Amino acid sequence: MPVLSVLDFATIFDGETPRESFKRSVALAQHAEQLGFERIWYAEHHNMKSIASSAPAVLISHVGAKTSKIRLGSGGVMLPNHSPLVVAEQFGTLAELYPNRIDLGLGRAPGTDPKTLKALRRDYSAAEHFPQDVKELQGYLTDNTQIPGINAVPGRGTNVPLYILGSSLFGASLAAALGLPYAFASHFAPTHLEEAIKVYRERFNPSEQLAEPYVIAAVNVIASDTAEDAQAQLEKAKRSRVKNMVGQGRDYSEAEIDMLMNSAPGQQILSMLKYTTAGTAAEVKDYLMRFAHLVEADELMLSPLSPTTEGVHKTLDIVAEQMI
Repeated sequence: MPVLSVLDFATIFDGETPRESFKRSVALAQHAEQLGFERIWYAEHHNMKSIASSAPAVLISHVGAKTSKIRLGSGGVMLPNHSPLVVAEQFGTLAELYPNRIDLGLGRAPGTDPKTLKALRRDYSAAEHFPQDVKELQGYLTDNTQIPGINAVPGRGTNVPLYILGSSLFGASLAAALGLPYAFASHFAPTHLEEAIKVYRERFNPSEQLAEPYVIAAVNVIASDTAEDAQAQLEKAKRSRVKNMVGQGRDYSEAEIDMLMNSAPGQQILSMLKYTTAGTAAEVKDYLMRFAHLVEADELMLSPLSPTTEGVHKTLDIVAEQMI
């Protein structure tokens, strides 16, 4: 049975403020902790009307103060947006505040659009230095700083575990070379899932952090008492996603959303949800087990797609009852 975890985007529902989203994130983490989920991660996104997790370290600290044992982490910090030293200090601080509970997932994508990239003061070429930045960051969090005389305080010696996030062969190869766990973003980038994980497992090089390959695969989930209700929730979630990503979150009539859904950009967004299950307890469990077997996943990170708080909690209840 794979380990089960949760991905929380700190979604801002229509008519909500980020403050309300953060309250729901705390409640979700507390609920996931009570049910026995391993960890909950927050993704760095910028300039997105419906996502409030732009500062994962700050959100992790807030949630950490209101939970007691569930692991908390970034899924991920987009490292080229930041100085490795600053990230080490932030997550070193978290590790001191919440010992043995902090994960640091790292990605090289910007987590935003080109215009916002400029506002972040990010150099377009920064992603090319991702492997070196990961090694530098790792040095700050261990006792092997790569720059003599520069230490992360807090951070040094905390050994915060690193995870490489990716959706391509690049991330898989890097995670394998560095001997780090690999988390594949199959919840929105399904294309290279099987090939990337195959490369990761074949090329894995043991490290001080990890002796054997460890794969986390993300999957979208809605579980309900009836298949009809789960499918209705999924349809609403799809329409909301297309409206926000293609229509930039503006107000549209249902007929206009239909047009967006049927457009080429809309169909592209929907194709990103290839690895999605929506159904009853038995249907969802069967799908998740088959999905885990497909990629030999050690851990499944669930991205609850339900458009309501009650639906998200219900999904976790059902999955936990079946698989934890």
